[in-house]
Amino acid sequence: MSQQTSMDPSPVVEDRPGASDLDLTWDSDPDYDECVYYHEGSDLYAEDVDVAVLPEVPVTTEDVRIKDIQLCRSDDQTPEEIDRLRQRIWKFRHLLIGKGNVLPPPARGVVCDIDVGGARPIALKCRKLRIQFREKLADLIKGLLSAKMINYSRSPWASPIVVIIKKNGVDIRLCIDYRLVNTLTQLMIYPMPLINDLLEDLESTFLFCPLDMEIGF
Repeated sequence: MSQQTSMDPSPVVEDRPGASDLDLTWDSDPDYDECVYYHEGSDLYAEDVDVAVLPEVPVTTEDVRIKDIQLCRSDDQTPEEIDRLRQRIWKFRHLLIGKGNVLPPPARGVVCDIDVGGARPIALKCRKLRIQFREKLADLIKGLLSAKMINYSRSPWASPIVVIIKKNGVDIRLCIDYRLVNTLTQLMIYPMPLINDLLEDLESTFLFCPLDMEIGF
C-alpha cells in the first residue's frame, strides 16, 4: 500500500534572475523560520538536533610523503617487512588523504538511493540566517564544493539548512533538516547478523584495519 501524505508543497525549484550561486540574503521574506540553533556541551551529533550533520572542511597543508607514514611496530616485524608495508601503502597513496586534511577522496560511482515510495517531491523554503553567520556559512559551502563533497543540483527535492552554533558561540556547524523527508522514507528491514557468526567470519582473518571517523555524523 502506498503511503499517503496531506502535504502539498511545490516541487519546482527556480533561481531568481540575477541571483548568485551563494545568495544568502533571505531577510526580505518574513515567513522564513530562524535556522540558527545554539549547542551547549562537548560534541554534536545528528541525533542531538534530529538533522543531518555535514562534515567540516579544514585547510589542507602539504601533501603526505612516504616518510610521514607512521606504522605500528612489533617485535615480530623486521625492518624489511616494515619497509615493504610502507611501500605498499605508498603505492596506493592516491586513495589516501593529504597531510593535515581529514577528508577522504570523494566516492565515485556510489548512488545513495532513498526509497520514498510514491511520495511527491518536497521542496522547502530556505530559512532566514543571521547576518553575522552568513560569511561563515558561505565559506563552509565553498569548502564542501571545492572538496567535491557536494555539487550544484536542480533536484525537485530540497531540504532547508540548519546552522548550529558551537559552544564557543563563534564557530558554526552546517546541518540539513531532513525530518520531513525521513517521514516519507521507507524503512529497510533485514535480519541483523549474529555476533557469533561475525566472529566466525573473522576467525581466518590475518590483518585488521581499525577505522576511526574524524567527525561525528
